[in-house]
Amino acid sequence: QLQLVESGGGLAQIGGSLRLSCTASGRTFSTYGMGWCRQAPGKDREFVAVISWSGAHADNTGSVKGRFTISRDNAKNTVYLQMKALKPEDTAVYYCAAAPSYRGLPSSGILYDYWGQGTQVTVSS
Repeated sequence: QLQLVESGGGLAQIGGSLRLSCTASGRTFSTYGMGWCRQAPGKDREFVAVISWSGAHADNTGSVKGRFTISRDNAKNTVYLQMKALKPEDTAVYYCAAAPSYRGLPSSGILYDYWGQGTQVTVSS
């Protein structure tokens, strides 16, 4: 299997920044597209950013566009989510997920085979 471990969550003030990391082991990381999603209590799971295996294609959803940036470093088996201008509604558990590249560009609509354990992000006033 591919193991994914998130880190970097914590407490941030409104307007602040955090950078989340997801480090993979167990399989060839560079063959997987990656996504970041989040889930808050009482809310549906929401994908916020995706990136292709090569890093050539990356995108985020309308709710975080202009504030979040996804990137990856295949040499370090790591994908990042840089979060800026944080809002209270960004409070959630954030998960990284992996999908094989043959399923196409990663998005909220494809099947992800592997998930991390999540890291809590809390944004307060």
